[in-house]
Order: sequence, then structure tokens, then C-alpha cells
Amino acid sequence: MNIALRCTMPVALLLLTALPGLQAQTPKSYDCVRAKKPLNIDGKLNDAAWKKAAWTDDFVDIEGDAKPKPRFRTRIKMLWDDDYLYIGAELEEPEIKATLTKHDSVIFHDNDFEVFLKPPTGAPGYFEFEINALNTSWDLYLNKPYREGGKADNAWDIPGLKTAVALKGTLNNPNDKDKGWSVEIAIPWAAFTSRLPVERPTPGTGWRANFSRVEWKAGQKREDNWVWSPQGVVNMHIPDKWGYLRFK
Repeated sequence: MNIALRCTMPVALLLLTALPGLQAQTPKSYDCVRAKKPLNIDGKLNDAAWKKAAWTDDFVDIEGDAKPKPRFRTRIKMLWDDDYLYIGAELEEPEIKATLTKHDSVIFHDNDFEVFLKPPTGAPGYFEFEINALNTSWDLYLNKPYREGGKADNAWDIPGLKTAVALKGTLNNPNDKDKGWSVEIAIPWAAFTSRLPVERPTPGTGWRANFSRVEWKAGQKREDNWVWSPQGVVNMHIPDKWGYLRFK
């Protein structure tokens, strides 16, 4: 740090350019377009409405370009209407596996897909949702980030939630090679109001959001964390580093 402080400005900028780990992570953004009618939630992302929704960039390591590219592709789409936020995810996976079947289990002990949403209420609270390939989910509310003394509220459930998982392969069978699994999630706008004064978005409304995939590898002590918008650190609970979700 002392050496960096003594650098002239051009040299300091050169160091930041040369060392990806020192660069600030730029949050990504996604334009969420409106669906004309409710979606059929079956996990397959084959409703006609999904054709109008763009895929995000492929997920990257949570720390960004300083780390290797993920082994398997992950990407998502989003839509919205008067009643729901729709999230569709596609996860490449050569060996689909999951064991947890109880709602509100710690789902990231399995390979999973995770959603983080922060509505523009002015309050520090935000919402988290996790799901595995068995369609087992965990929904929770945090009044503020853990590093600020936040507490996880597992009593928050999503009334009216719709989820489905579609497998391209066989679950928990290591003797064949799978293609992956996909997820569809429909979260009612009304589900948030028990914790925060969340209003249904209108065109132009912006939320902070991020999406994560936890992937465990045999022989590796720590899980891999792959995300849509890189955090720069191994910590999803920094909403200021999340991406921007813009409703169109």
C-alpha cells in the first residue's frame, strides 16, 4: 500500500490495468421486458414470451476476471407482468445431483441456483432465494447485510411462489453424462410486502439484483461461486456491488 501511494498517477493506473484483481468490478445491467400474458411455469423456458427476453452474459467467477472462467455455462432471462417477476435459468451440468428435500434447508450445501433482490425502498433490507435440482427451495429476508450485523429471517416465505425444474439428464446417476438443468421461478410482487413496502414496478423502475450458482467439485474443499455480475470478493451479501435490473 505504501508503495502504491508513492506511485505517480500514470504508474498507478498502469498497475490497475495490469492486475485484474485490483480493478473495480463494474456492475452489469439487464433490461427486463414485460410479458403480455402469464407464463406456464414448467421449468422448460419454452413459452413464446421467453423469445422476447434476452439472455444475460454467461456467469463468471464471483471475484471477476482475476479468477478462471467457470467450468460450466450458466445464464438467465427475466420477464415481468402485473403480478409476477419471472426468472428463467439455464445451468450446464454433466452430473446433475441434489439431496436436500426439506423446504428452507441450507440449499447451497447442494449445487444450486440463487436469486438476490433489493427493491428501491430506501431500506437496507433485501431478499434471497435458493433452489436445487430437486426443486427444493429456501427463501429468506435479510434486514441488512451480514457484515453490518444483519440477521437472516427464515420465517419469510413467498406466498404464491411458482417454481419448476426441468432436467436434461438423470438425477443422482454418476454412470451417465447429463446436459444440465433449467429453472423457472415466478415471484409475486405481493410477496415482498410483509417485510418491506415494495410496490409493483412500472417502466423505468430500477432494482439491484444478482444471481449466483454454487457448484461443488469432488476433491475441492471450497465450493465454486459463479455469478451474473461479479462481486470482486467471495461475498454475495454486498448489495452495492450487485447489478441493475431495469423494467421496460
